Amino acid sequence: MLPGAGGAHTCCRSQAHTCYRRLSQALSGVMLLPRFLLTALMLWLLDYPCIRRRLLRPPAAARSPEDPPLCVSDGNRLCTVESLKAVWYGQKLDWLKSAHVGGVAPNTEVVTLEGPKRCRILDFSDGHRPLVVNFGSCS
Repeated sequence: MLPGAGGAHTCCRSQAHTCYRRLSQALSGVMLLPRFLLTALMLWLLDYPCIRRRLLRPPAAARSPEDPPLCVSDGNRLCTVESLKAVWYGQKLDWLKSAHVGGVAPNTEVVTLEGPKRCRILDFSDGHRPLVVNFGSCS
């Protein structure tokens, strides 16, 4: 091996990792785009007062004379840049999470109460008995 060749190999590996990471981010963005556009369309449609009134108005049988009149204004918009950013961020988190309904549970690292010993969640499972994890608070 030539002197200094290890540094070039490490550089190529780093560039390949960066390229892979960017490609996976672009692919996940393409996969999320239809869901995001559908949500943005729904928020945009809900910004129209006539649609909001129709969706929010209770049926005539459920209305009582004591109820105040329904007031739908243009002051509280749903389709804003901030709401679209929040929708994109939430859908991205949902897409990239490691646990999915019906899938295999992730075997994450936990700290025991007895001390700073680290172990995995599935180390506490016992045969075919279900493992219950309680994320409660004692404060």
